[in-house]
Amino acid sequence: MARRYDPERRTRIIDAALRVIAARGMAGLSHRTVAAEADVPLGSTTYHFGSLDELLVAALRRCNEHFVQELRGSAVLAGPEAGGGAEAAAGDAVSVGLADELTRLLGRWFAGERGAIELEYELYLAALRRPVLRPVAAEWTEEAVTLLSRRTDPETARALVALMDGVCLQVLLTGGAFDAPCTREMLSRIIDGGARTGASGGGRTAPR
Repeated sequence: MARRYDPERRTRIIDAALRVIAARGMAGLSHRTVAAEADVPLGSTTYHFGSLDELLVAALRRCNEHFVQELRGSAVLAGPEAGGGAEAAAGDAVSVGLADELTRLLGRWFAGERGAIELEYELYLAALRRPVLRPVAAEWTEEAVTLLSRRTDPETARALVALMDGVCLQVLLTGGAFDAPCTREMLSRIIDGGARTGASGGGRTAPR
């Protein structure tokens, strides 16, 4: 019998892998458990993903897209890259805008399903023991830095991403609530520090 053409099968296998990890943790992931969850033959999982590492790479890449999509869709981040002169002066008028927007995006992310957020970070942190995942984990960082660099200098953008990562980990690991006012204040301090460094000649002047 000819194999039925199913162009969505690879996507369904990735989705199934995410559900398995959410329900059973990384230890519960296998080609067999994923095949059962996706309701596909075992051979389909090994056809599309020759190893569990390949499947985990695809799953982590899928998770990476969630917050990056929020950044891409931000009106505050949509615009020309930061620069000096008139652009820097205009940036002073929106000094709180970037901190407010990043706080809003984090708040909306945390307002989603907690299990989905924990799943994203479980995969993210799996890179500690699975080196093959490290380049994928770095992908979202680099794209986030690129997007934030439209409104600040690259060094400040990288510091902002590091802070957001730290805030997310702290909330998830302690089981606490997201503190929007505190996060906004910390983001503002980093942005202000980047702007002062640029103004003093230590780097490119950045709108905040």
